Amino acid sequence: MFRYKKFVQICRRFTKSIIHTLKNYYIIDFDSTFTQVEALDELARISLKNHPEREAIYQKIEDLTNAAMEGRLSFRESLTGRVLLLEANRDHLKQLVSRLKKKVSASFSRNRTFFRKYADEVLIVSGGFKEFITPVVTAYGIKKENIYANTFVFNDEGKIIGYDDSNPLSDEGGKVKLLQQMNLTGNIYGIGDGHSDFQLKESGLIKKFFAYTENIERKTVAAKADHVAPSFDEFLYVNNLPRAISYPKNRILCLVIGDVPEESIQLLKKDGFSIRHKATFEEKYVPDVGMMLLANGEKLEDEKLRRAVKLKTIGYLGNSKPNLSRQLCVEMGIVLFDDPKENPRNRQFIPKRVADFINKGDTYMSANFPNLQLPKIAKAHRLIHIHKNVPGIMAKINQVFAQNHINIVGQFLMTNPDIGYAITDINSEYDKKILKELKQIEHTIKFRILY
Repeated sequence: MFRYKKFVQICRRFTKSIIHTLKNYYIIDFDSTFTQVEALDELARISLKNHPEREAIYQKIEDLTNAAMEGRLSFRESLTGRVLLLEANRDHLKQLVSRLKKKVSASFSRNRTFFRKYADEVLIVSGGFKEFITPVVTAYGIKKENIYANTFVFNDEGKIIGYDDSNPLSDEGGKVKLLQQMNLTGNIYGIGDGHSDFQLKESGLIKKFFAYTENIERKTVAAKADHVAPSFDEFLYVNNLPRAISYPKNRILCLVIGDVPEESIQLLKKDGFSIRHKATFEEKYVPDVGMMLLANGEKLEDEKLRRAVKLKTIGYLGNSKPNLSRQLCVEMGIVLFDDPKENPRNRQFIPKRVADFINKGDTYMSANFPNLQLPKIAKAHRLIHIHKNVPGIMAKINQVFAQNHINIVGQFLMTNPDIGYAITDINSEYDKKILKELKQIEHTIKFRILY
């Protein structure tokens, strides 16, 4: 019995070792995933802009796209129908590429470092076309040989007259057929927005399928996914991969209270935060709220504020002074931005300030914190330390870095009579114990990793 148990333990360790050494591959869709839009829909808007029936044709193309992405029409039927409606040529494709380069999904755009570091493992697999995909994705370090897509057929005048129908990606279940031919060995992860992406999971060829919803959420696809990824940051975070920000913004709960203008809400929503718009500060949100945007006149009780331990910043569209305790915000390390003069431009300015604090650490124009505007430093980790303004704190912070042989590339400190606000940029990898040591420094109020 002892020998059998020992044998089982050895087998388990051996199996884990094999799994650990298997190569990972990341299969990424293009349309409505890497980019915010469906490229053929955009191409139609370019090629048909002077067509008298353009609106009706646009709608037909969009309907064909959605029918295929939701699994209501075969991909080949959809593709053939769309290409025939395009009336496009090589010059239109050049215009399309310029447009698509400006339409890369925000969370993909900020994670260029990942694509360069994992260039061998990242594969773009799309039912779109190489003619417009290649110039967009290679700018991010993705290898040409790792781009799998359809190709157009042109006539002598450069007009698109069809596509290569021998390419498996032009057919129904094309992504499955392609991966079967490739016979990749390793852990394969798929990320995309459509039915053709889910088919990879359904076929058993990939380990996990992530439904990508930053640009569009197809309910039938998201319902079948292993994980819903509202951003590429989420995908990287879940898989413990290098990323531009340490914590996905879609996981930060932003609570909007009262009669807040829609343009203010949309600004924060576009930035990727998880928005809940409520009439009051409901009890169920108290423990988890990370950001707040309050309409003018809304009150915030001290008792609830004290229990909002994850709350990092508040934007107030009016004079906050009679409606919430600035001093309590200071004591809790909550950065407050308000609008005492009720300036109309602050419908955008206040939410931007709140977002800039979360994204960059800026406290510029804060009502209760030392004002600090920060430069963006590439290839660095940014750590934020908020503490009581007592002597010796910076020495203790830097002692932690020195003892752990961490090189500081930039450091910023601003104080007021109550608190110190310290930003440290480091350019080396660090042991997680450093974070614990920084949090445990006496008089620390709040600490977080920005990116």
